[in-house]
Amino acid sequence: MKQTVQMDKIQASMRRGVITLEGFLGTDTRKLVDILIDDDAEVRRLGMSHEAIARRMLELKQAGEAGLGEFVTVGEQLEVKVDAVRGKLPCPFGDPGIFGKVNTTVRNKKTKKEVTYTDLHIHMIWAHGFYEGKGSRFRLEPAELIDILEVKRDE
Repeated sequence: MKQTVQMDKIQASMRRGVITLEGFLGTDTRKLVDILIDDDAEVRRLGMSHEAIARRMLELKQAGEAGLGEFVTVGEQLEVKVDAVRGKLPCPFGDPGIFGKVNTTVRNKKTKKEVTYTDLHIHMIWAHGFYEGKGSRFRLEPAELIDILEVKRDE
């Protein structure tokens, strides 16, 4: 796959200060297409799909909403908390709609690790296979995400 003019525009909108103060790319200097290809290869190597990961993220967010901003236990190993801050963000890929700044934090008691993700993350992973650039404060590493969230393979 080759970086298109449209992808150049999308990548420009992901830079610091355009949509968000910190942007979506961090210190990653690769072309957007290469970020997407590399993350897709990692997800496939792990026998997963972006959709399965995003579906699990959404499922845990929905379960965590019952806690009203406090951690709730989901299954045997996970604790989930959902909270929101003011504001909304558009998808940097130009998709319709805007996403509330809703943060979902998942703690895995078995691995002793935790991750926080947003509604926009769920959308970008499901629709685009985008986990943000390396060095981004909000980058989600696919392997770590799969491990912490205990994502199951699509059957």
